[in-house]
Amino acid sequence: MKKISVAVFCGSRSGAKPEYQQHARLLGEIIARRKIHLIYGGGSSGLMGVLADACLANGGHVTGYIPQILLDKEKKHPNIQEIIVCKDMHERKRKMFEHSQLAVILPGGFGTLDELFEMITWNQLTIHDIPICIVNTCGFYDSLKQHIDVMHREDFLYTNPQEALSFVNDPQELENYFSRLVS
Repeated sequence: MKKISVAVFCGSRSGAKPEYQQHARLLGEIIARRKIHLIYGGGSSGLMGVLADACLANGGHVTGYIPQILLDKEKKHPNIQEIIVCKDMHERKRKMFEHSQLAVILPGGFGTLDELFEMITWNQLTIHDIPICIVNTCGFYDSLKQHIDVMHREDFLYTNPQEALSFVNDPQELENYFSRLVS
């Protein structure tokens, strides 16, 4: 059986709504239950910590990639099986993507958006073809989805973003993606 890994990008803060944490927890549980290897940013705070804790609590395997500059700010998770310290954010993103078959985006801040847009750009440039799923908890990414549609409609994109980018409202909707990965 091949090892399947999913990279999850999300906030190092918890956000204002309890649903953000609920979805991070649920995603961690689903990943563990499916015996999929979780790859994430390595932090113990915010949605990152909730995600990792839920995966670990359900018997999952977790690897964190954390850049040197964030070791103190994001507080590396003390309980995950593997932590890899990267020299910078770019190396973190590259390594997380190299070791994953799917990328999932939960709510987050500028760092999460940076990671998302770099992955979308890599898809567009055919550097990779990994599917990207955005969990649109409580409509968090509605404005982003609309703006991506505007960029496509106004002919600023080389490809249709729907070819590599999917929006779901709940982590349970990712079950189909996970089923395809493990089959």
